[in-house]
Amino acid sequence: MLRVAVPNKGSLSEESASMLREAGYRQRRDSRELVLVDQDNDVEFFFLRPRDIAVYVGAGTLDVGVTGRDLLLDSGADAEEVLELGFAGSTFHFAARPGAFPTLGDLEGRRVATSYAGVLDRYLTDHGIAATVVRLDGAVETAVQLGVADAIADVVETGTTLRAAGLEIFGQPILRSTAVLVRRTGAEPDAAVDVLVRRLQGVLVARQYVLMDYDVRVELVEQASAITPGLESPTISPLHDKGWVAVRAMVRRDATNQVMDDLWALGARAILVTGIHACRL
Repeated sequence: MLRVAVPNKGSLSEESASMLREAGYRQRRDSRELVLVDQDNDVEFFFLRPRDIAVYVGAGTLDVGVTGRDLLLDSGADAEEVLELGFAGSTFHFAARPGAFPTLGDLEGRRVATSYAGVLDRYLTDHGIAATVVRLDGAVETAVQLGVADAIADVVETGTTLRAAGLEIFGQPILRSTAVLVRRTGAEPDAAVDVLVRRLQGVLVARQYVLMDYDVRVELVEQASAITPGLESPTISPLHDKGWVAVRAMVRRDATNQVMDDLWALGARAILVTGIHACRL
């Protein structure tokens, strides 16, 4: 039976559950459940703290798990990314009082507070900067004001919280994180893991693409195909009227309306869009 670690709480938990349901796996209905067995798919789900998942997977206790790239790197666990899952995105930045650090090198010998000491240690080492990492549990925005650090390294979304604390971003992003499926480094091939990955990849594609059907005159097929090339190529089917054909192609969801406008301007008609619930490519 495949053993899968899933975040127990927070947005990672909600998004993971949604994606796994779309992939055909049973998910818990009661947030107090810590273990759930999906007999139909021969999978056992363990609901754990997101920060602990990479540790369990890296130790080989569990086969795969869903966690954040930031948490994976911060853990130092013997685990690696298998698949990027496309949700729970975040960006890590340095921040300090305005003008305090004109360059990244000015952090040399200074104190930097963070909740992600593993991520920060690796970044500083990679850039040859010897700074003291101050590990804090939770919000770090007040660390400079309270005198325990000269700068911070933290997740930044709008920057509102930083400005309220009298801080501003400096330097390039430390890390761009997202939810990922992880597996123990060097683990042997496993057919059950392959099935899980294919199902999740199918959900990702289904979320990113739609099916577009339309009718177009035969002489315009090449131009229409350039607008909707599909993945390999569009499907072209004859209609009763020999001067027209029906075209079907996958189109990126975020480009749907622009593509429809372009097809209409070309002369295509009966343009229909259908959502994709699952696929294998």
